[in-house]
Amino acid sequence: MPTLCICGIDTGIGKSCVTGLMARHLLDHENKVITQKLVQTGSTTYRPEDILTHRKLMEVGWLDEDEQKLTCPYSFSFPGSPQLAARLEGRSIIPQIMHDATHRLEERYDWVLVEGAGGLLVPLTENLTLIDYLARHKYSIVLVTSPRLGSINHTLMSLEAIKARNIDLAGLVYNLFDGGPDEIIQNSLNVFTNALKTYGFEENIAILPKWPEEKNIDWSKIIASL
Repeated sequence: MPTLCICGIDTGIGKSCVTGLMARHLLDHENKVITQKLVQTGSTTYRPEDILTHRKLMEVGWLDEDEQKLTCPYSFSFPGSPQLAARLEGRSIIPQIMHDATHRLEERYDWVLVEGAGGLLVPLTENLTLIDYLARHKYSIVLVTSPRLGSINHTLMSLEAIKARNIDLAGLVYNLFDGGPDEIIQNSLNVFTNALKTYGFEENIAILPKWPEEKNIDWSKIIASL
């Protein structure tokens, strides 16, 4: 199976939860799967927080690949963009190191779910954004969005950026974690469905309900598209 990248329209949109829950679904169906976080910022522990979230949702422990830092090649303490967090520590992000780590995981697992950092246009280096890194390696994307105010604008801009780079979009995850008025929830869903048609993408939308119903997610269309 291809490597699948879980990206968001913004930071704090639920990428870590989606990554962990999708990995758990694949595990429950007897797939050999691992998750990866290309760059963690705002990390306060030796073990990157987003990887810990993945493992908790997958209901597995800390893995050898986690200890080897294959699942998180870069971790920084400053809670900013990867490029800035690296610079403040006097370090640089080398894209080839991230790609090599993903490739080593691909050799060991059937599925590698890669969580992005922030939104699609977040800078990894002075000259490279996350989306251009993904386009360079022809990774498929799952885009996480929500009904919160501002999400329509961010989602449509993200779809334009994905389309412009000819990236495969496996589907959207519509995260209802913040809830909101029913009118907004339904209207945003309609807008996103129509936007997928307009941009020529498959109408693959998985609904992530509020907790504790998070396991009642239909991943079938997204998985079948790969």
